[in-house]
Amino acid sequence: MKRAIFPGSFDPITLGHVDIIERGVTLFDELIIAIGVNADKKYMFSLEERKQFIEDTFKDEPKIKVVTYSGLTVNFCKEQEAQFILRGLRNPADFEFEKAIAHTNRKLSEIETVFLLTSSGKSYISSSIVRDVIRNNGDYTGLVPDAVRI
Repeated sequence: MKRAIFPGSFDPITLGHVDIIERGVTLFDELIIAIGVNADKKYMFSLEERKQFIEDTFKDEPKIKVVTYSGLTVNFCKEQEAQFILRGLRNPADFEFEKAIAHTNRKLSEIETVFLLTSSGKSYISSSIVRDVIRNNGDYTGLVPDAVRI
């Protein structure tokens, strides 16, 4: 079974994430969306809310599982018996950052990182932009799946 982990904070999940997930799920037998827990980070949405947003968005996709984790992603991959990490790339800066992480993960384990380019119409969307729009009472509905609309 080909199992991949798609890790992130998903604060909140965006249409860019959805794009990568919908395309990534076709490549694997199971895709685990793994919400990382970082005690040092301040989130706009609680862990429970973020998990619920994702579960609601993919409720009809049996190949997707949503879980939370803490610690190193490669250790979590081993626990889940996942052979792959799925990551999305929006721009060259993302690539340079993700490349360094992928090389480190490969040094620490046998986990392969698979990169997908975000579709051009979604490449500008990031969770931090969405949070800024929400904080400033802007219309964020075109940036997130329906489940996030608060």
